[in-house]
Amino acid sequence: MRSPTTAETTLPPGAHLEKSVVMVGLMGTGKTSIGRMLAKRLKMDFVDADAEIVAAAGCSIEEIFETHGEPSFRSGERSVIARLLDGPVRIIATGGGAFMDPETREHIAKNAISVWLHADLDTLVKRVSRRGGRPLIKNADPRQVIDELMKIRDPIYAKADIRVETSDDPSNKVTEQVIAALEDYTGLKPLAAPKKTTTRKMDTK
Repeated sequence: MRSPTTAETTLPPGAHLEKSVVMVGLMGTGKTSIGRMLAKRLKMDFVDADAEIVAAAGCSIEEIFETHGEPSFRSGERSVIARLLDGPVRIIATGGGAFMDPETREHIAKNAISVWLHADLDTLVKRVSRRGGRPLIKNADPRQVIDELMKIRDPIYAKADIRVETSDDPSNKVTEQVIAALEDYTGLKPLAAPKKTTTRKMDTK
């Protein structure tokens, strides 16, 4: 993970980031739910790259995989993320495989701050088992698939600028941890006004 390059600056609450924040990580780590909460806390727009892909294709991700195959989906994903990164500064949630693409990863490195949301295997299996629509685990053993994905993808996710654990804490607490990590990374403090945390169950998106 890269070290921050900006000197620490004290700013009034709500100081805006100069780059978009891109949430990366495996399915079930909370990229969408944490991304939405982060955007609300930082008073920024939020966009889900997968939702943008679905809107452009006019069908679900599962249907894209079944009809056109994963390579076609990845190509569309690459184009959508590039478009989002070229737009206004915002919080962007990406699919689990997006950061694996070298071109997308390079684009993110140049134009955004990447945040890797990490969770342990047991937590991920529990979360993804509660929600369908995930092509990579359809008709397969979720634990086996996720275990294999972790071995392949975690070394690449580790290239992200920031890593935040999501295994044990409720989503609102994880969101505050992401804000603190962004403040440490950018040197911009505070990015959001202090907020008293309450327990809220982590979503599976």
